[in-house]
Amino acid sequence: MTASLERLRRCHFAVDLGAARTRVYVKGAGLVVDQPSVAAINTRTGALLAVGEFAEKMTGRTPDYIRVMRPVSGGTVVDIEMAQRMLRQLLGDKVRRSLRRRPRLRAAACTPHDADPLAQRAAIETLVGLGARRVELVDTLIAAAVGCGLPVEQPEATMIMVCGAATTQVAVLCLGSIVTAERIPVGGEAVDRAIVQHLRHQHELMLPSQSVRPLQLALSGNGLTSHGPASTEIHGRDVATGLARSVQVDTAAVRDAIQTPLTAVLDGIGKVLRACPPDLVADLADRGIMMVGGSALLPGLDQMLRQATGMPVHIAERPDVCAVQGLGYMLEGKISPLTLNPLAL
Repeated sequence: MTASLERLRRCHFAVDLGAARTRVYVKGAGLVVDQPSVAAINTRTGALLAVGEFAEKMTGRTPDYIRVMRPVSGGTVVDIEMAQRMLRQLLGDKVRRSLRRRPRLRAAACTPHDADPLAQRAAIETLVGLGARRVELVDTLIAAAVGCGLPVEQPEATMIMVCGAATTQVAVLCLGSIVTAERIPVGGEAVDRAIVQHLRHQHELMLPSQSVRPLQLALSGNGLTSHGPASTEIHGRDVATGLARSVQVDTAAVRDAIQTPLTAVLDGIGKVLRACPPDLVADLADRGIMMVGGSALLPGLDQMLRQATGMPVHIAERPDVCAVQGLGYMLEGKISPLTLNPLAL
């Protein structure tokens, strides 16, 4: 990681292309972009109509000739051209002009753990299309650990869980590198789908996509625990008639539906711990798990993990921006590499 730090200090901006949100950090200016990874285009003319929050509001509300796209899926760019157009629009003319003035523009980007060469190439080509002459790739797990203040470079074990929209990544870090890690194809979107399927099968109600997250928060501040209200009222569309309808939903049944996809996350944590050396597991018994990512804010998720693993579970101060913040620390030179002092003979 020492050589990577030297190269990262020469980068001018960093990008975290997530399935849910896109974040851009510019050296010396800080976080300049934090918007949903959504773009809306006119299929008749190919014109880009909207990006970010405005495009996300258009989801499910557009006529036939307007298509709302997500060029990033699971942390991997699936449409390079659309990702480039979205980034240009999000950055704006002023920021792009300031970046063009930099000689030999360099960029850094987060990539999921064990990303295949095609996914890495897609991330590089996306930033090269913005004018970058060189692109440095950093594992999302290491960037997020640095961003939330974990002692990544020290000879002590730290465990981090990046809860993304499409995937959940769990890793044990020590001496600036990943000891063991697991990427689980379950994220916040899987929880949303579980809620939608439960309401469709049990209540014959179709829930608008914009109402899933408020329903999760309606489970009370205790979230996935059983201390919340017994039921809550939900508005949606009847499957049979197509008319608007309200139903009283049993929150205990919704909690069960949410916990079903999260069992895969618990299995992933168990795999990581079983593959970890005993000395490092002993360190983790005291330090516990640090949760980062937007889905880490799901109410009650930390308490559920605490009960299932018996380990302390902490949520970062700003879990949604930890990865790009970690890249920013590396760009600004705020991270010092581990120095080895030779024994005096």
